[in-house]
Amino acid sequence: MPVPMTVEGAQALRDELNRRKFELRPQITQAIAEAREHGDLKENAEYHAAREQQSFNEGRIQEIEGKLADAQVIDVTKIAHSGKVIFGVTVTLIDSATDEEVRYRIVGEDEADLKARKLSVMSPIARALIGKAEGDVVVVKTPKGDVEYEIDRVEHL
Repeated sequence: MPVPMTVEGAQALRDELNRRKFELRPQITQAIAEAREHGDLKENAEYHAAREQQSFNEGRIQEIEGKLADAQVIDVTKIAHSGKVIFGVTVTLIDSATDEEVRYRIVGEDEADLKARKLSVMSPIARALIGKAEGDVVVVKTPKGDVEYEIDRVEHL
């Protein structure tokens, strides 16, 4: 199943993959070699820690490679602006109860970062917004109750 991803998200994963393969992997291999030189491997905490680190790193490499293989990279700047909320857009919402304005970018699951105002496409807010247009009113179900937003602007940044 394709995994939607922004151009920036795909590049961040490629950068992490390169760092893990070409920086961390050699460092871990060196740490294992040094730990082996200390003798008895059964009671060698440095060796076991380095092997555990190696296992984690290799697992993460496989995970990233799998995600990149299944990635559907979407460059929203190349999609004609229609005023509709789609993956990759930045949407400005107005809370109907408080008139407070918030901006979110709808991104892939790996890219989500609420502090940076990046919402996962699978989040309740994003799922409520997808397919709606500027001027529409959307009700989002949250743990604190229903919140009503008006879609003010949809930007392809």
